[in-house]
Amino acid sequence: MPTAGPGRAWPLLAVAGLILPGVTRILPFLTSMAAAGLMIVMGSATAFHVFRGESESAITTAVLFVLVTIVAYTRWKVAPIAPRKRA
Repeated sequence: MPTAGPGRAWPLLAVAGLILPGVTRILPFLTSMAAAGLMIVMGSATAFHVFRGESESAITTAVLFVLVTIVAYTRWKVAPIAPRKRA
C-alpha cells in the first residue's frame, strides 16, 4: 500500500483550509467556507457508510460532521475572525 499519493493530500488540504485563513488573517471567511465544504463531504460519507451497514465508520463520520458544523457556524456567526488591518 503506498504511503503517499493524491488521495492522501485531501485531508491535509482540508486542515490547511480550516487553519491558515484564521492564523494569517488573510481572507478569514474562508475558514467557514472550508468547514461548510467539509460538512458536505462528511454528510456524504456518513450516508455512504450507513447504506453499506458500516455503523462504526458512520458514527465516526457523523461525529466529524457535527464538529465541522460547529466550526462553520462559530466562525460564520458567533465569533468571526477579523481580517488583517492594512498598514
